[in-house]
Amino acid sequence: MGSQVEPGVWSEGFLLRAAQRSENGDPQWSAGSELDPAIVRSLQKFQVGESGDGAHLIANAAAAGDRDYEAAVRLFVAEEQNHARMLALLLDAGGAQTKRWHWSDSVFVRLRRLLGLRLELMILTIAEVVALRYYRALADGGGDRLLVDVSERILADEVHHVPFQTRRLRLGFRDTSAPARFAIRQIWRAMAAAVIVVVALDHGRAVCVCGVSRREFVITTMRIFDDTAAEVFS
Repeated sequence: MGSQVEPGVWSEGFLLRAAQRSENGDPQWSAGSELDPAIVRSLQKFQVGESGDGAHLIANAAAAGDRDYEAAVRLFVAEEQNHARMLALLLDAGGAQTKRWHWSDSVFVRLRRLLGLRLELMILTIAEVVALRYYRALADGGGDRLLVDVSERILADEVHHVPFQTRRLRLGFRDTSAPARFAIRQIWRAMAAAVIVVVALDHGRAVCVCGVSRREFVITTMRIFDDTAAEVFS
């Protein structure tokens, strides 16, 4: 995945959003939050997943030989860490603590580190697709004002993260043969389906509180994934 594109193409959007966040400031944490216990448990798990240092991803991005892409990945990691920070403050505003570890995050990290940049981005894209549907459920049905604010802010970043990963994967698979692309896409879809079902089971009570059934969560998230995969392999 060493192909280069014009300077600034990867990092420009991240720089603009960083400036906007600095200008807009933080949510009003002092207002407090009243969170359903199921949402608290769910947010604690998502907070762990957002809080990684991204060192392996950054190293893979650096090895690709595109400095602007590496800079963009560093900014992407910073956005994810900001999500973790906001989720921690949201939990604190609701009188809850963060967790230091969750098994699902460990599984994701190990999978992402198995091979090179393409596999890492494929696994990461699945997580980003899940995040799109999850935070949309919280923003639409969470009820609590601070929860909705934080969810909307995270979504404002996540809607750019999926296209960011998609563009890089499309570049990475550009020279792959048609049969190999078909096989990779089917394997990727099976992986996504497994992850989405596990998330629906593990976080089902939280999304149900927000008015989304487990079944609906799986169906709508898979639809987002299929649209994303179509962009990669178009």
